[in-house]
Amino acid sequence: MGAIGLLLLGTGVTAFGIAPLAPDAAKLPVSQVIEALAVEPLAVDSLAVTASFTLFRSDTVRRDDTAQSLMQRLGVNDATALDFLRADPTARQLFSGINKIVSVEASDRGELLRLTARWLPDESRQFNRLVIERQALELRSRLETGEMTASSRLASGTIRSSLFAATDDANLPDGVAVQLAEIFASEIDFRRDLRQGDRFSVVYETLEADGEPMRAGRVLSAEFINNGREHEAFWFDGEGTNGAYYGFDGQSSRKSYLSSPLEFSRVSSGYGMRFHPVSGERKAHLGVDYAAPTGTPVRAVGDGVVTFAGWQRGYGNVIEIQHKDRESTLYAHLSRIDVSRGQRVDQGVRIGAVGSTGVSTGPHLHFEFKVNNQHQDPLAIARQAENIPLNPALRARFDEMAQLQRQQLDAAATLQQASAE
Repeated sequence: MGAIGLLLLGTGVTAFGIAPLAPDAAKLPVSQVIEALAVEPLAVDSLAVTASFTLFRSDTVRRDDTAQSLMQRLGVNDATALDFLRADPTARQLFSGINKIVSVEASDRGELLRLTARWLPDESRQFNRLVIERQALELRSRLETGEMTASSRLASGTIRSSLFAATDDANLPDGVAVQLAEIFASEIDFRRDLRQGDRFSVVYETLEADGEPMRAGRVLSAEFINNGREHEAFWFDGEGTNGAYYGFDGQSSRKSYLSSPLEFSRVSSGYGMRFHPVSGERKAHLGVDYAAPTGTPVRAVGDGVVTFAGWQRGYGNVIEIQHKDRESTLYAHLSRIDVSRGQRVDQGVRIGAVGSTGVSTGPHLHFEFKVNNQHQDPLAIARQAENIPLNPALRARFDEMAQLQRQQLDAAATLQQASAE
């Protein structure tokens, strides 16, 4: 009984200890105080936004774009600008073709202040710049030509299935991938020799117009490790000479003749006896046929002089080039001819485009090689072509460039390792 009493006494003390010491707020008296305040009247003008601003937007011209669809996508709401784009001859060039990069400056009311468009007219290093801007309350246009600037980019990759799958994974432009295949075409058969785990590193140009990347340029240096064997090359352009790819030891990979008149192609009919696709008769095929779409650029396989450029019976549009040592080449069934008789051409320059003119079953290039006016197998000639040596007078400059490119290639390989880790 005594223990129970003590327990009750302790509980009571505890309850007393936690009881609220202040009165309940809900039971306190409530009073309301009203006091008039003097407020200055607010000026109506102060409600308006006085700060204006300029909107900047960029996009590309699409195949089905009109002046209205493009301006709407760029956030421009300006009837005067629409009328100008439709009527001005210079401004209308904005819609003649695609792959034009367009930037606009517009007011906060959607009024066009300035439009700038950039595009590439050809394969040179120049670009076109269309400028439309508001001057003295009216729009004016002008067309300018600018020179693209080049900067270097590094990339690397590993072969899992094919070369082009690996270059896609490395975010390499298609043009760079084609150059990479061409540089090592005489050393690596990219259809049969590739192995899983083969690696490549590449340093290439990116060409920019006013800071906007427009296209990839030339591969400056490259390394390809195929089945454990290293293949290296870098571009060297000596004074007064045509540029070429060399190994870091000074051995040129440039030969007197290219392996093919097309950059990357498929042989559809080789040299020798065959059944003619049109007549059905068995007869000698005195050249090599390359299957390619109409318009594919055709290039001269070696330095020389154009001796014929025109129509030649069943061959359609034809170009013939005379090279050294009584050697000549012929390019047939062309859709276009870009050279004229008597013109000197350098190895690798564009001379025409693939077509299907003359007696032809479809777009392709027929290519012939003659020595002393006698037909030879063009593929055998390409394999036997001699390397063009480095001029000894350029050795010091060559070594300097080789050291720089070696450092950049090493950096590209490091990027691949860091990505893998």
